[in-house]
Parts: sequence; structure tokens; C-alpha cells
Amino acid sequence: MASDPFDELLEALRCLPGVGARSAQRMALELLERDRDGGSRLARALTVAMRDITRCSNCRNFTADTLCRICRDDRRSDKVICVVESPGDVLAIEQATGFDGRYFVLLGRLSPLDGIGPEDLGLDNLEKRLAEAGVSELIIATNTTVEGESTAYYLREMAARHGIRVTRLAQGVPLGGELEHTDRSTLAHAFSSRLPLHR
Repeated sequence: MASDPFDELLEALRCLPGVGARSAQRMALELLERDRDGGSRLARALTVAMRDITRCSNCRNFTADTLCRICRDDRRSDKVICVVESPGDVLAIEQATGFDGRYFVLLGRLSPLDGIGPEDLGLDNLEKRLAEAGVSELIIATNTTVEGESTAYYLREMAARHGIRVTRLAQGVPLGGELEHTDRSTLAHAFSSRLPLHR
């Protein structure tokens, strides 16, 4: 007996993060009852994206070409490389800052217990980029998890071998945050990473 298309749609929608049975049902009903054109557009976009989007050969970000739009942009500086864990981190930095350098996307972080080593993160490719003349700064923008900190340490040592300056994103109390509502580990990190106040 053939599976029911509505049930197939519900099950397919549940592959999205944070979408449970009720959310999938609401989405499916919205598309079927009110926005079939939008549903068809979504289906086409998903088909094309799943077929055509791959990884940039230079920075490992998402792209449908050999090089992503950031790596193709001649206006960006080759002197600074920002290392992030995921393509989502690239989007966040691009939307929130005026960063005009290049990226390297790890697609994870070092985790020996999970069998994830330097070769799984493409760090051999990053090392080749660092060995090329012109890179003067490596910005480490990994998360502040245990694995993220281990990865940051590995990256710092790699950059040091090439005489490249290393910086780390500042972390600590969020803008507008109150100390009494800040968790202990964030507050401890902010306190130990305090900066001089300039006049």
C-alpha cells in the first residue's frame, strides 16, 4: 500500500531542527490551505540546493561554485583569515560586523573522543593558506566549549609556526547584560580576559 502524501510531508518537515509533530502539522496545513505557490517554490529551492550546493574549495563555506562569493570578492583582504566552526558562523559575522577579510570553515571542532582530528576539519588546507605569503592575522572564532578551546589552542600553535599573529574573539558579559544574571563561567571568563579602559 502506497504511503500517504500528507504523512510523508509531515515526516519530511520533522527533519528540520526544532520541528516536532505539532509544528510540522501547522507548517503542512499552512502550505496546503493558504500557500501552495510558496510550497512549490520551497520544494524547487530545496531540490536545487540539495543537488547543487557544495563546499568552497578554498574556505569550505557553502557555495554552488568552485569558490564561494566571499573568496571570489577581490575587495576583501587576504591578510586576515577568520576561522569559524560552521557556515552559520560566517552568516552571523557577515550580518553583524564589517569584517572584510577571508574565512576558513572547520565544519566542526577537534574532538579526539569522537574521532574528529585535524584532517577531518581540513586543517591541512588551512596550513597551506597560512604558509602562503600575505596572511598576517588569524582570528579564532570557535565556540567556548571544551572542544572549541582545544581547537583554538591547536590553531594558535599552527599560526605560531608560520609567525602569524593570532587573535581570539572577545567573550564575556553581553552588551546590556547585568552581572547578577550572568552565569558563573561567563563571568569568570570575562573577569580573566578583562581589558584596559582607555581615556
